[in-house]
Amino acid sequence: MRASPETPPILANGEGAAFTPPASPQNTVLAILFALSFSHLLNDTMQSLLPAIYPLLKTSFHLSFTQIGLITLTNQLTASLLQPLVGFYTDRYPKPYSLAVGMGFTLAGLVLLGLASHFALVLVAAALVGMGSSVFHPEASRVARMASGGRYGFAQSLFQVGGNAGTSFGPLLAALIIVPYGRGEVLWFSLVALTGIVVLTYVGHWYRENTHRLKTPTKTRAGTSALSSRKVFLAVAILIALVFSKYFYLTSMTSYYMFFLTEKFHFSTESTVPLYFLFIFLFAITAGTFIGGPIGDRIGRKRVIWASILGVAPFTLLLPYANLVECGILTAIIGVILASAFSAILVYAQELVPGNVGMIAGLFFGLAFGMGGIGSAVLGKLADVTSITYVFHICSFLPLIGILTWFLPNVEKKHV
Repeated sequence: MRASPETPPILANGEGAAFTPPASPQNTVLAILFALSFSHLLNDTMQSLLPAIYPLLKTSFHLSFTQIGLITLTNQLTASLLQPLVGFYTDRYPKPYSLAVGMGFTLAGLVLLGLASHFALVLVAAALVGMGSSVFHPEASRVARMASGGRYGFAQSLFQVGGNAGTSFGPLLAALIIVPYGRGEVLWFSLVALTGIVVLTYVGHWYRENTHRLKTPTKTRAGTSALSSRKVFLAVAILIALVFSKYFYLTSMTSYYMFFLTEKFHFSTESTVPLYFLFIFLFAITAGTFIGGPIGDRIGRKRVIWASILGVAPFTLLLPYANLVECGILTAIIGVILASAFSAILVYAQELVPGNVGMIAGLFFGLAFGMGGIGSAVLGKLADVTSITYVFHICSFLPLIGILTWFLPNVEKKHV
């Protein structure tokens, strides 16, 4: 069969002729990629309900900021610690229907969150929701790569944009459904989880019939396999530092931005204005995620990582000093720029350590959740002893860690 004329752009970063992506465009299974993106939207909509109702939980259970941080820590540690283990195991023993099972944990967590009568049960609910993510993210990332047809950045971005869209919808739905009527309305979102289980069962059928796609020729890719173990280790360590920078800053926004706006602009605790600002930020992240992957396929992932992490610093440094209108503008800019890095980081790492797609996906998704959880707990404690405004001044410097991108190995060739 003659190679498609569309093949060259797939090899956008030109990293060596030894790597031959699938030539036929139908090898990119868009139906599966859209199903994964949609299920990611459902999963992360439910995940984001938890931080969106933090003000409600704080009032209902008389919580401190430290306890708010503990909820996030519980949720994200259960997600982060299990994800690399799930990925490592399923790299060796694929489990096509594990995605639907993971969504079942999320369903159980939502039901418990709606019915919880004291703080300890809220923590258990947060842990169950985190366990759902620990199964979903590494396995869904693997299936996205299976269905990519060689367009790895595009596939990861399409998969992740669904999650980021869901994350942005969570606060909006909380403002419309949960905040006006009470925490018990969380139970309605069990229907969302059931929908996700149906979609992921369909994906599991395709996964079971296409396990041959797991064996791809990525190990021969020039520019990655030639690196020494020491250089690979250094590169992964730098990527972990960049994930730390990105997700500590993100957790300051997702967990505490509403409190920052309320304190800075003197909103009442009943006001939904801070929720709409959080929606703007999370929706901007959705746009940035979709942009980052395809651009990384074309111009190189290191350039995208560089521009995203370090490039957002001027805007984060301005945010604590901005007025309300300027906060809205800066919120959107920060979300778009900062979010464009993760697809590039993930695919770059998968190609540094070929043959371990699930483990690397689990490691970096796990780090994202873990850094967010630890960051939330640390920043909550800092806010209790200082102020939310002080926390945002400190966090505004985190993107400067992006300077470490300079030391990443140049594994990508320039385009001709």
